[in-house]
Parts: sequence; C-alpha cells; structure tokens
Amino acid sequence: MGRSLRDARLPRTCVAFCALLLVAACGKQERAVPPQAAIEVTTITVAARDVPVAAEYVAQTQSSQAVNVQARVSGFLDKHLYVEGSLVKAGQVLFQMDQKPFQAQVDAAKAAMQRNEAALGVAKANLERTKPLAEQEALSQKDLDDAQGQYDQAQAAVAQSKAQLEEAQLNLSYTTIRAPVTGISSYAAVADGTYVNPQNAQLTVVSVLSPMWVNFSVSEGQMARIRDEASKGLLRLPPGNKFTVEVELVDGTIFPHTGAITFADPSYNAQTGTFLIRASVDNPDGVLRPNQYVRARLRGAVRPNAILVPQRAVQQSAKGHFVWVLGSDDRAEQRPVTVGEWYENGWFVADGLRAGERVIVEGTVRLTPGAHVVAKAYQEQASPATDPAGPAKNAGNPASPRSGS
Repeated sequence: MGRSLRDARLPRTCVAFCALLLVAACGKQERAVPPQAAIEVTTITVAARDVPVAAEYVAQTQSSQAVNVQARVSGFLDKHLYVEGSLVKAGQVLFQMDQKPFQAQVDAAKAAMQRNEAALGVAKANLERTKPLAEQEALSQKDLDDAQGQYDQAQAAVAQSKAQLEEAQLNLSYTTIRAPVTGISSYAAVADGTYVNPQNAQLTVVSVLSPMWVNFSVSEGQMARIRDEASKGLLRLPPGNKFTVEVELVDGTIFPHTGAITFADPSYNAQTGTFLIRASVDNPDGVLRPNQYVRARLRGAVRPNAILVPQRAVQQSAKGHFVWVLGSDDRAEQRPVTVGEWYENGWFVADGLRAGERVIVEGTVRLTPGAHVVAKAYQEQASPATDPAGPAKNAGNPASPRSGS
C-alpha cells in the first residue's frame, strides 16, 4: 500500500518540476532585448560636378631632327674636331679630310679653264676678221662657217671648264665637314686616318634637342571607348581635340614645358594593336634626351556632371559593386552601383547614385541593412600621388586626339 502511494506521487513531482522549468524559460523569453547601439560612420554628400580628367601613357622621346653626318667624297680622314657627345652649333667643323688631292683637282680645272678662255679669245678675233671679208666676198661662206664653228666650240669648252672648276671646288669644300644643325653630337664612327668611301661614309649623328618629340601609343579599344563616351556626353573633349601634353620624368618630377599633339599616325599597327601619337615639346635646356622613357599626360578632357566617391566607399560582392547610403532616418541602406574608372582617390559612379545623397565612407564593417548610425563628415586625406598643379593621372580612361573623330 505504501509503495503504491509513492509510485502515485512520482508523476506528480515530475509534472511540477517540468512546470517550473517552463515558467523559467518563459520568463527568459519575455525579458526585453537591449537596443543595439548606433554605429559611428563618416559620410560624404554626393555632388555632380565637372571633373577634369587626364590620360597617362608610357612614352619615349625622339629627336625632332636626327641628321646623319656623312662624307660626300672619298678620301683619307685627317681628324675629327669636336668633342664627342657635346652640343655642337650649326656650321661648326666636325671632321677634316685630306685636302691635297682635291686642291690639285681645283688647280687643274683652273688651268684648263684658262686654256679654253685663251682659245676662245683667238676664235673670237678670227670670227671678227672673217665676217667683214665674207660680206665683201673676199672670203667664202665656208671660211665664215669655219670661223663661227671654232668660236662656238671654244665658247662651249670655256663653259665646260667652268663647270669642272665649280665641281672641283665643291669637292674641296666637302673635305671640311660641318654640323648641319644645332644639336647633341654622337660618337665618331670612323677613326682618324681611315680611308672614307661610300661603304663607310657614315661619320656621326647630330640630334636636335628642341623641340623634342614624345611618342606614345593608344589602343584601338581605348579609341572606341573615347568616341563612345564623347558621343553619349559622358566625356567632353577640348575644342579641336587640342590636348595639352604634360611630361613626367623618370624621377616623378614634372617637366617645366608642356607640348601639343602634332601627329597621329593614320595607319593601324596590327602587331601592337595601337595607333602611334606624337607630341612636340620645347626643350630649350636639353633636359630631355632622345630615346628616354617618360610618361605623357594628356589634359583638357572633362567629365561633365560626374559623380565621384572615395574609393574606400565602394565595395564589391558576388553581385557587383555597391555602396552604403544613409537614409533620411539615419539608417544604412545597401545600394548597387555601376562604377567607371578610378580617378585619384575615388571612383566615377555611372549609375546608382544621385546628387544630394549621403554615402558612408568609413565604418562600414559592422553595417547591416537598416542599422542605425551616427554620421559625421568625412575628411579626405591628401594623397602623395595627387598632383597639386591639377587633376591626377587617370590611366583608366585615356583620351586621344582622334577621339570622337
């Protein structure tokens, strides 16, 4: 009997215990969840503005006039009279050849001319005596014709001897080889004492330093993109496609003189897939030398009404690029955007943002859609790569003189 009572109390005890656990659990669920603290972020207000853009290319310098200095006559080279690699002036003597054989040719031509001039004088006097006698029929017509023929032959011989003398004098002048232009000289290709002939006539090269040409290439795809953006009004090219060309030296300094594009090769290079573009830059101090590698930066194009946001504000997911936008209720919203090229420390946004919206730049790590935030203004830090004299380079959107053409 006692055992039966104990067995009857056991289920009641279990039921009471379970009820207590249920009440405790319900109490925990009904306890209020503390509100999430607001996340501190920095924001910028989107503004549409005209942004000057610059395209940058790897370029190589070239002398605007590189003249091959060659010997025009064959003979022995006596000596070179310039310092190799120095700046030479137009007309300066560079090489001197042996003049003795050429001087002898001049003397011989002078003697031949004097002989022919003497013969011309005799023929002229004979013709003057023959004419009146022939008119009086004291001499025959044949005598007059012979006298006239001798005079004409003597006159032609004098003309020929003059031409030979001029040729001899010209060859003599060619033995003194002068700089054809003012520029930087190269090494002497022929040693002193060498016999110079048409096979080894190349003596040196003189390269003009100012103006200097700067050559670079623009790909076919870049050309097409520029034309497309210009036609859609996304890019405004300078009037007449007259870009200002800025040169950056190998140490990062900006060359003090700017230039302009003077030539665009109409032929497409199938091997490189590019078009050759040439700019001309004044180089009065000779800082630029031929065949240097530099960076050519084209300025003058503008992106009208462009929206530019800091690079760190743009994030990327499996679905594409997006930014965090702050709504009017100070809550975060994830917004997909279409970005363009990188510019300085930011991205051009082609679609997804409107002027006046607030974009979150810093503090996006803990953000979730609808999160409450406390915003303060974003202070952009100066980048060492930013050019204080103007907009920084924009390698993603090269502009060319043929864009839009």
